Amino acid sequence: MDEGERVMTAIACRSALEALVTAPGVTLAAPPILVSPAAYFDLAGEELGARMILTQGMDGSEFCLRPDFTLPIAIDHIANGAATPAAYGYLGPVFRQRTDGPAQFDQGGMELLALPDADAALDQVIGFARAVTDIYGVTAPHIRVGDIDLFETLLAACDMPDVWRPRVRARFGHPEAMTALLDRLADPRPPMPGPAGLPADDIADWVGELMLTNGLSLTESRTPEEIAARYLEKQALEAQRVPGPTIDLLRNYLAISGPADKSLAAIGALGQSTGIDLTPALAGASRRVDQLRDGLKAKSILFDAGFSPRLDYYTGITFEVTGAGGLVLVSGGQYDRLLKRLGASQDIPAVGCAVWVDRLEAEVRP
Repeated sequence: MDEGERVMTAIACRSALEALVTAPGVTLAAPPILVSPAAYFDLAGEELGARMILTQGMDGSEFCLRPDFTLPIAIDHIANGAATPAAYGYLGPVFRQRTDGPAQFDQGGMELLALPDADAALDQVIGFARAVTDIYGVTAPHIRVGDIDLFETLLAACDMPDVWRPRVRARFGHPEAMTALLDRLADPRPPMPGPAGLPADDIADWVGELMLTNGLSLTESRTPEEIAARYLEKQALEAQRVPGPTIDLLRNYLAISGPADKSLAAIGALGQSTGIDLTPALAGASRRVDQLRDGLKAKSILFDAGFSPRLDYYTGITFEVTGAGGLVLVSGGQYDRLLKRLGASQDIPAVGCAVWVDRLEAEVRP
């Protein structure tokens, strides 16, 4: 394929993609390029925060170049009625610091919000992903799947102090951080040095004396009272031990990865061996895996028990589609907690996917 043919192919593919995101029943979303970074810092974590491109208005207001479409679409949807069913399509530039390509690149996608039938909504998103891969000639994609419901069901049934559950959940999808936490829980730290056993006021006085002795201000950073409260919180946390078998169970679960049917069977066997009933969650995961397998006609479908976007508002299934080049071409999933986190009065069903146009274009090149 010469350069002229590549250009014509890219134009034709782009036109077909534009038709998908403006199909009947789909609202084309076009959020501004300059958006507030607040929601991204609150919800998307340090990883995306470090990749955002920030700027400042003349009045000191902080903005970022739009790093994705999902959050501004969700925010606009809430303003127009969070419980109103809607389908949004989008296609345009996003901006992120990247090591493997330019900081500006085109992204397309679909977001389905507040649709009452979750399975039908997931089918529609899968159909969109299939149509996109067909446009770009990705005939035998590989799919990686995870399921947050399964992990949260296991975590809720584990034998551990409740104080540790949200801390473990917060590290799901962060393999290094999860490993570090489980290692720490398996080898508890010795008692923290300091005024153990003293009341909070006495600890604050002790901290204040240390700060003044070392020439530190009592007001310019954390106050002695704040430091004392954090010290007591850590003491109480370290006193809550997680049983060794629970740590082993979590490690064994997170290590499961392979062909979807075998992985789900292994998770079921793990639940049975520990007396944890994962049957309803497994049935849901199996159903959603079948939807992906049938809808995308995958060459392979891998279920990775520890896979999740590094965003704690995801629920249910998450997936990535890769092509011959090994790069992620499509990613998506269910995120029923997002709209409530952004201000809606309740959880709102939501599912969507994003497609990387530059990578899809590379798939059609010889």
